[in-house]
Amino acid sequence: MSGSALIDLSPLETRVLGVLVEKQLTTPDYYPLTLNALVAGCNQKSNRNPVMQVSEGEVQATLDALKRQTLVIDSYGASGRVMRYAHNLPKVLNVGQQITALLAALMLRGPQTPGELRTGSDRMYSFADLSSVEAFLEELATRPAGALVVKLPRQPGSREHRWAHLLGGTPQTPADQAPTEQQATALSQVAALKVSLEELRGEVMQLRAQIEQLQQALGLKR
Repeated sequence: MSGSALIDLSPLETRVLGVLVEKQLTTPDYYPLTLNALVAGCNQKSNRNPVMQVSEGEVQATLDALKRQTLVIDSYGASGRVMRYAHNLPKVLNVGQQITALLAALMLRGPQTPGELRTGSDRMYSFADLSSVEAFLEELATRPAGALVVKLPRQPGSREHRWAHLLGGTPQTPADQAPTEQQATALSQVAALKVSLEELRGEVMQLRAQIEQLQQALGLKR
């Protein structure tokens, strides 16, 4: 795989790489990670979207797949007793620490606004200001070797655009996603209410017409 090639990750591959980057930049004393530490990072409930519950076997199989793509390397570390794992993301994508931190934040927590990204990636890399985050995002979106992020359509009621990574393919926007069972039920109820409202309007118009006829018959309306 060349240094500028794009990659297409599964959700678990995305999570594993994101955890490896996060732990390298925030807890370097414990990096590279053991399998147990990596599983714990994947199943972490804070700063994760979506929250996952994966097994050692699933993470090990994912590591094996990432090693075949040269995105992960393994070694026994200084102790020589326990296998540890490190990521190779900057070399594969040919990017620096700032971009690696932004990508990791998107990989771990899903689409975010520039402000959310600056806050969420602060422990991995401290950006000087919001404009620097926006500049890096624009750079990633127009990268000659292939875009690594995309600006999503602004959500109703939101003043800022969110950004998503492209390492797992084109992200779904709310308009692309099939409604959940709860959403489908709500939409059905709304449709039923609209029908009922139209029926009521029809009945009101009929009642008004009948009242006018009665008024005319009684000589109350000329």
